[in-house]
Amino acid sequence: MKDTPSLKQTESGFSLIELIIAMLITIAITGLAGNLLVQSLRMRTRANSTTDALADAQRALNIMSREIAGAGFNLSDNGIVPEDSVIDENGNSTIRIRANLNRFNPSGTATVPAQNSIGISGEDAGEDVKYFLHPAPNTNLLARYDAYNIPGGSSTVLANRLDALHIHYYAQKVTYNTTGCDISNASLTEVGPSAAKYVVIAACVLQPAVGTPGSPGYQPPSRVLLVSDVALRNSNLPIY
Repeated sequence: MKDTPSLKQTESGFSLIELIIAMLITIAITGLAGNLLVQSLRMRTRANSTTDALADAQRALNIMSREIAGAGFNLSDNGIVPEDSVIDENGNSTIRIRANLNRFNPSGTATVPAQNSIGISGEDAGEDVKYFLHPAPNTNLLARYDAYNIPGGSSTVLANRLDALHIHYYAQKVTYNTTGCDISNASLTEVGPSAAKYVVIAACVLQPAVGTPGSPGYQPPSRVLLVSDVALRNSNLPIY
């Protein structure tokens, strides 16, 4: 009777070098995936921020355009106050407009002084308004000052991420190009605010950098120009 030979179980595994190589590959893949995730998150953050900033700026331009178009209502001029419609020390435009909105108040809620003049607090809201950029850390705020909304006037922030505001005055409709944060090559020469019948508003929206240069997903700062053309519909009324 033969003896049954013993069975030897052969066990195999990874060597140390193989484990190190596998770990290095795993780390590299994990790092690459992490970088892609960071980039996508920062791109999404920039896209959301851009959408919000442009929406705020567009709403602000709509308000400005509507009120500027109505400047001079029931007045003997175009409603733009030249001495307060200037370029400030930072190169940004300010504009002050007036209109007697209560002159023919159909509801009868305005008093006689409010109907005949501009300057009655609480009644003459929206009749003396100034738009300007207010400096803030890393940006500018587009503000609207209403002189007679309440006693002493009140200010409202319409948009909070503007880099520049330029307002141009013309005697009639113009064509132009856009360059950087402003318009250029206008088809007509600008006139003074008091002679204007057509206004072009150029607002530059600032998008700050996301991340730091060289880091994954870094998004450099950028600027988007929004332009609004406004015809002063009351500028010719005094001659009719």
